[in-house]
Amino acid sequence: MIAGGLALGLVGAVAPAGSAVATQEHVAAGPTAALPAPGAAGASTDTLAGWSLRQKVGQLFMVGVPVGSGRTASYQAVTKKHVGNIFLAGRTSAGRTAVHNLVEAFTGTVSQKTTHGTPMLVATDQEGGLVQVLKGTGFSTMPTAMKQSTWGRKKLRKKAKKWGKQLARAGVNLNLAPVTDVVTSARTAPTNAPIGAFQRNYGYGPTSTWKHANAFGKGMRKAGVAVTAKHFPGLGRVAGNTDTTAKVTDAVTTSSASDPQITAFRHAVDAGVPFVMTSSAVYSRIDAKHPAAFSRKVVTKILRKKLGFDGVVISDDLSAAKAVARWTPGQRAVKFLKAGGDMVLVSADASVAAEMVDAVVARAKTHPAFAKKVDAAVARVLAAKQGLGS
Repeated sequence: MIAGGLALGLVGAVAPAGSAVATQEHVAAGPTAALPAPGAAGASTDTLAGWSLRQKVGQLFMVGVPVGSGRTASYQAVTKKHVGNIFLAGRTSAGRTAVHNLVEAFTGTVSQKTTHGTPMLVATDQEGGLVQVLKGTGFSTMPTAMKQSTWGRKKLRKKAKKWGKQLARAGVNLNLAPVTDVVTSARTAPTNAPIGAFQRNYGYGPTSTWKHANAFGKGMRKAGVAVTAKHFPGLGRVAGNTDTTAKVTDAVTTSSASDPQITAFRHAVDAGVPFVMTSSAVYSRIDAKHPAAFSRKVVTKILRKKLGFDGVVISDDLSAAKAVARWTPGQRAVKFLKAGGDMVLVSADASVAAEMVDAVVARAKTHPAFAKKVDAAVARVLAAKQGLGS
């Protein structure tokens, strides 16, 4: 995600209304419960035997859960629409115990009926600096990525492992970090609204970026927390923030794997990053007609085929970002999955999750080719869940 939630206040975390109905059996199936071996993404028939279509589609969504208040829509998405993953959104200084209680209120809904007994991915944005959702007792104050980039990689791995352990103890098993966008220079950073202006970049240029982003990722993964390289194919040269600005365009990026932006992501893929988040900007020299999240050229041709990424492709927020506002919520979800994506992030406005899920289910019922894409995406999500902590 990009820095669209920075204005949210520091708030506490409490369980949503209705969460007390979670049984002890449900709680036992929380984020660290064992999963059946998912098998290869291309051979998902056995993996998905016994799943309803709605349960499968639910695995392809991650819904935002505010760490403050107003979680009714989030809870309904999980309990009524089978959404199988959550994202802790906003800002809180309430500390680890409060966050853990909030997480359990949602992971406690896992059951054979809701998620086919499959544990949730529990994610947040824990980059450092201005983008650190979880603070308070049990969470270190993390410096900006720019500060982290002044450390040696060994030190950064060690620090990231410590921060990862803090997340894991709170029930978080996926960090939507590190930022892998390449900001080219100190001169251009202030005008790069989503990344450089907030010092979210790991120094300048592709080498500093990938070396430090990979070190951060390795430390997190040593702590049992999966990581996400973002925002492919790169937001380091754009002026606008796609959360708040329409038609954000990178006119420089090409489809060449040697492009500085793409080079940093190639190193992340080579290092085995399990998740890659797509940008919602338009890359005019790759695909001038579609935002990256909706572009088969970006997701399938470059990320999947050219870079060889076989993990989970997750979108940036598709619920409220201005960059995708001209499409209906249902269209956004379908377009992302058609392009080759796997997990739709619905972080800012959980109220549209139901419409998105219903649109994907309806499309899968009437378009066999799309239904196959759904099954392949679900298999990749299950494989990633199976690999947590590895």
